Amino acid sequence: MRKLIFLWIALGLSACVSVVMPTPLPTSPPTLSPSLTATVEWFPATETPTLFPVEITTPIPQISPNLGEIIFSEDFSSAHGWTVEDTNRGSINVKNYEINLIINEPKAFLYSVSEEAQFTDFYVEIIARPSLCSGKDEYGLMFRATKNITYYRYSLSCDGEVRLDRIIGGVAFSPQSWLPSASVPSAAPSESRLGVWAVGDEFHFFINGEKQFTITDNQITKGSFGVFARSAGENAVTVSFTDLLVHEIE
Repeated sequence: MRKLIFLWIALGLSACVSVVMPTPLPTSPPTLSPSLTATVEWFPATETPTLFPVEITTPIPQISPNLGEIIFSEDFSSAHGWTVEDTNRGSINVKNYEINLIINEPKAFLYSVSEEAQFTDFYVEIIARPSLCSGKDEYGLMFRATKNITYYRYSLSCDGEVRLDRIIGGVAFSPQSWLPSASVPSAAPSESRLGVWAVGDEFHFFINGEKQFTITDNQITKGSFGVFARSAGENAVTVSFTDLLVHEIE
């Protein structure tokens, strides 16, 4: 009888004890390794939202900025101070008082920057002569250019449009996306006089003395000048530049 009583008490106590199961430890999510390389988009393919005030104006003939003396000039009588090259993708050379950019490979980009001048406020002009280009091939003037792949790029396309890009550390953004202009030749060979008026963060852009648009941008404050050409498709591109003049602003 005692054994039965003890057995009954033991069974009762065991029924009152809760069995606690161990909680499984949470599984840590896998660690994602950051990419070590980034693709540089030198020429944005689509229109980029404008982060700064933009004023687009109808071209007006014979607008002349209030200019002072010439403070820098380049007649390209020699290649001194300019980047030249000769590779499979193309070549850059200086001869006959011109700097010539010749692109052989599809979708290649060539540019040359002067090491002679560093300016903040100025009015700069240069004559561009595309002899072989079509469609969205483009060419133009670089300004406030520095050695760390930072500059503004004033572009004309070979189908009659104009645009402004800003490149900082090799990453491109378009304060002004492609804008049709009656001032831009839509065929080659042709000749255009590109002009940029820059004071502080305000820029006015001209072609053959006709104002194209105005941009306010304070990202690049000082630099030199350069020229560039780009093949947007499969065809070769040849563009020459001459008569670079830089005026002070009165």
